[in-house]
Amino acid sequence: MNIIRPRRLRATPALRRLTAETHLRPSMLTLPMFVREGLTEPAPIGSMPGVVQHTSATLRKAAVEAAEAGVGGIMLFGVPERRDSCGTGGVDPDGVLTRAVADVVCEVGDAVVVQADLCLDEFTDHGHCGVLDDSGQVDNDATLAVYAQMARVLADAGAHVLGLSGMMDGQVGAVREALERNHSDVVVLAYAAKYASAYYGPFREAVDSCLTGDRRTYQMDPANRREAIREVGLDIAEGADIVMVKPALGYLDILADVAATSTVPVWAYQVSGEYAMVEAAAANGWIDRRRAIEESLVSIVRAGADHVLTYWAAEVATWL
Repeated sequence: MNIIRPRRLRATPALRRLTAETHLRPSMLTLPMFVREGLTEPAPIGSMPGVVQHTSATLRKAAVEAAEAGVGGIMLFGVPERRDSCGTGGVDPDGVLTRAVADVVCEVGDAVVVQADLCLDEFTDHGHCGVLDDSGQVDNDATLAVYAQMARVLADAGAHVLGLSGMMDGQVGAVREALERNHSDVVVLAYAAKYASAYYGPFREAVDSCLTGDRRTYQMDPANRREAIREVGLDIAEGADIVMVKPALGYLDILADVAATSTVPVWAYQVSGEYAMVEAAAANGWIDRRRAIEESLVSIVRAGADHVLTYWAAEVATWL
């Protein structure tokens, strides 16, 4: 009897590398970074060991280090000193996020793709991703007008990619139209399938969120799968250059569905809760930290992601 022995291809590290179906490269990773207005030194984020809110100076230094490590991109989030109901800090040409974009572009140029989060949640005193109407609900269409203005400001600052994370209906079309006159080369990254997830918890600390209530009226229901394809299709039709699935590990089925049907690149965001769980388990000696990090990233790419946003990007790039 001829015994089939697939184990032959697993016998040595060299054979396993030779026959691996999925590969990670530093250029496939984007590093999310936080910059907080008014800091004189970096502020550690307790729920995300190793991640900090940067000063403008340490942000520039960390951006250079990430570029030297070979990461593909940097995603910037701004934390302002003052917030208001309309999120006006997000459209301020001299705001914390706008300045951060200009600073990082000045430091790294085109060596790294400089991305900016286009959303109002960090800038509103209620913590929602848009402006509110008289009843306290997020006003979708009024928010689109602010997004368009924010897009122009961030593009003026030099952002290469704008990450539309607010999950407003029509946001891609509104931003694409706003950019066409003077910034038609700026890339629109649509967070097309962004779920109302518990895994965002540590991020709330990272941006000092003021959120009251939840975002379930505009972020997707975790129970829904087919709806993700509809959302992705709408964003592509409106002009999205890249689409995002967020979170990653709990939504690998969604990621695989989107990757199988999308006509544009598909990215995934390994969110703060995913990061925090691995770090906490590793700190307690329950798992092998490096293996868990590598395995989680491989699973995301294996499911179909062309690129991954992860807080481990710079560290993993040095391993690779």
